[in-house]
Amino acid sequence: MYPQTVNAHTAKDLAERSHAKRAAALKSLLAAAAITLLKLLTGILTGSLGMLSEAAHSTIDLIAAGITLLTVRVSDRPADEEHNYGHGKLESLSASFEILLMIGSCIWIAQEAIRRMVYHHQQLSLRFSIWPFVVLLLSMTVDYTRSRNLQRVAREQRSDALQADAVHFGTDLYSAAAVFAGLLAAYLGQRFGLPMLQYADPVAALVVSCIILRVTLRLAKQTLDSLLDATPPEVREQLRRDLVNDLNGIPGVLAVDRVRVRRSGSDYFVDLSLEMPRNLTFQRSEQISAFATEAVQARLPEADVVIRSVPTAALGESVFDRVRAVAAQSNVSIHDVTVQQYDGALHVEQHLEVPEDMALRDAHDLVTRVEANIREQVPGVSSVITHIESEPQTIERPAHVEADRLLSEGLRETLRGFSKIRDVHDIKVSHAHGPSEGIQMSCHCSLPDELPMAEVHAVITEFERAFRREHPEVTRVLIHPEPVTDNRR
Repeated sequence: MYPQTVNAHTAKDLAERSHAKRAAALKSLLAAAAITLLKLLTGILTGSLGMLSEAAHSTIDLIAAGITLLTVRVSDRPADEEHNYGHGKLESLSASFEILLMIGSCIWIAQEAIRRMVYHHQQLSLRFSIWPFVVLLLSMTVDYTRSRNLQRVAREQRSDALQADAVHFGTDLYSAAAVFAGLLAAYLGQRFGLPMLQYADPVAALVVSCIILRVTLRLAKQTLDSLLDATPPEVREQLRRDLVNDLNGIPGVLAVDRVRVRRSGSDYFVDLSLEMPRNLTFQRSEQISAFATEAVQARLPEADVVIRSVPTAALGESVFDRVRAVAAQSNVSIHDVTVQQYDGALHVEQHLEVPEDMALRDAHDLVTRVEANIREQVPGVSSVITHIESEPQTIERPAHVEADRLLSEGLRETLRGFSKIRDVHDIKVSHAHGPSEGIQMSCHCSLPDELPMAEVHAVITEFERAFRREHPEVTRVLIHPEPVTDNRR
């Protein structure tokens, strides 16, 4: 199953972020619906092509706002088994659909404006009314307000869909102003008999189509960058440099090889390649990776960070570090490394551990490869001598464990002949190098508090001799005497 490790605090943040985005998108949708209806009615009543083009433009806004609302409701869903990186790309897809709608409106508006200007036999008449100006002023006010609101929420929540709408609706101010100027000029042309001013309305429509095209091209570039996983604009310059500086300041990071940042919806995904000293332990490498993740998330909150560590030879690496690093490449453990210098060269002696069940031929082949790698990769080393040791890997067999238990029982049985020893506890059985090379035992014995030490020594010595007479395979018994009232220390 795909792991989901969202804690309560993060879940609350996601819910608040999603609510803020939905609220902003819903307000934008309602505003677009009201303005579109007013422009359409005004355009029909006055016969203004500029006003009708604005109505068409607002219709695009309405559709785009509806798509944005649906998108932000889905894009904040958490990652699942099929969508490991979440659903943020839906915001880019909604922007792509909006681009198609805007291009279509550009073509229609420009075609209709050119047709009215070319075919002079068609009358370009307008019915004067104050309402187009009132509607346009109201539209500009609404567009300014919702653009500011969308821009704020998009910046706070890192939403591509809301950012696209904010830019789109912000440019509506200019298109509405162009239509306002075109209507005013057309009315003045009719009033004072200036034929050239009668073309102001379709010219204003052309200006609107150019503005839509400009916004479309800008939105298309942003959408294409998002779909191609381009580095987000806010990360390309200063933030990227600051991030690299933060990473280089982490103890244990030798260099930052690569930083790749992409964004899907509101979420950042960061891939790092960090050079670390090759003699680090796995645990230390994990600690450095955790510090690097914290450094990235300090700059890009809630970023999903993946780190690749690159083992690298540090400048201050000693000969001993280099020898151990080369051995680690073959996944073997060495110790007691000594280096001597004579005849102008370095000579290495080392102990290398291999599994106890490995055949001598295989162990010798492994050691030969390790020695060759050391001579090749460590400058100045001309000879390497390796003492091969077996590394115990087997667990004691049940028969061995049973024999130790019988010895412990025998020690307690011997205790019956010594009345001054009240009890024996903490019995341990160990083998010097194996069952054939001797068995050693240790235990704690409780004796009366007032018993003189000379008698204590005599009693435990005789106790040891009696036990060893019955069990000659035991080479030594170490007895720790304790007073009865304090026999647990």
